[in-house]
Amino acid sequence: MDFMELVKKRRSIRKYKPDPVPKKDIEYILEAARQAPSWTNRQCWRYIIVSDEATRKKITTREWTAEAPIIIVGCGDPTKAGNKDEKPYYMLDMGISMEHLILAAAEKGLGTCWIGGQFDEKVVREALGVPESHRVVALTPLGYPDESPAAKDRKSMAEMVTWEKW
Repeated sequence: MDFMELVKKRRSIRKYKPDPVPKKDIEYILEAARQAPSWTNRQCWRYIIVSDEATRKKITTREWTAEAPIIIVGCGDPTKAGNKDEKPYYMLDMGISMEHLILAAAEKGLGTCWIGGQFDEKVVREALGVPESHRVVALTPLGYPDESPAAKDRKSMAEMVTWEKW
């Protein structure tokens, strides 16, 4: 499948089969995340792979998230990325890396759903031993989809792009 097909195929999955995900597939998608570009190549990210059911239930506020066999927790070190004009670039670096991960998962036929704000960072930090130097930026369940959501409407190109000036 070419890149545009992959981008259009990816969906946010909220229902998962209980089937385990092969370690080689998890390593493949983590390699994609590792290859992401970052602020001066500082690679501020760390990922925690959570397979223990009790821990999955503890770190998420969305019950369906814990039903996936894996939750991947993305953490960023703000000191390992730039901060320019009051914009903390560790968030952008993490976003790029997570998107690489999510697209690689889709390529392998795995489902994900970006969870950016629907978790309690303190709970996740304590449950997983995340050091104070890092921020918990995002979570994604990972597993085989047990649903096939339709594509959502997208803005037209004219609504999002101008040429030369606003």
